[in-house]
Amino acid sequence: MSDIFYTIEAPTEAKYTEKMSKFLAYAFPVRTVEEAKARIAEVAKRYYDARHVCWAYMIGPDRTVCLSSDNGEPSGTAGKPILGQINSFNLTDVVIVVVRYFGGIKLGTSGLISAYREAAREALAEAVILECYVPENISFTFPYLSMNGVMKIVKQPGITTLSQVFDNACEMTVSIRRDEAERLRGALAKVDGVTFR
Repeated sequence: MSDIFYTIEAPTEAKYTEKMSKFLAYAFPVRTVEEAKARIAEVAKRYYDARHVCWAYMIGPDRTVCLSSDNGEPSGTAGKPILGQINSFNLTDVVIVVVRYFGGIKLGTSGLISAYREAAREALAEAVILECYVPENISFTFPYLSMNGVMKIVKQPGITTLSQVFDNACEMTVSIRRDEAERLRGALAKVDGVTFR
């Protein structure tokens, strides 16, 4: 499985009108379900007078945590089409909230599906899509005498030092994209005295 995933860089918004019904769509980058719920609550509070505040989110690099809500619209006409747009853009770590103000003309099931889908699509079309990598942390110890060998390896591009302790016995934790972790472990294992924690 690839360690690449896609998300949005910053919040975006879009407005879509269908037969006098107004759909206000908001897309937010989020890292957790709690953050997604907080964004949903924030929009619902701001538009407390709206008839429907529908939403969908997808969380995690493996894209397995997702949920959607029709918030009183006929079943499957709002949350699912919003989630469908997250899927069609192949995104994760994102929540989309669509607020509907009823304009007096009923849209029918297919009209609702297409309006919610289009509102969500327009919000995502405004977004800058980021390519991200699943990180893996590697912790190891080594003797002070092996410092030069270790530093040559961990100073390479794409490796981030999270913590380090330099003493007679040295400790380090570094982060690297998951697909490169095995190669880094192999390189470090060749340095005298390196042991993984």
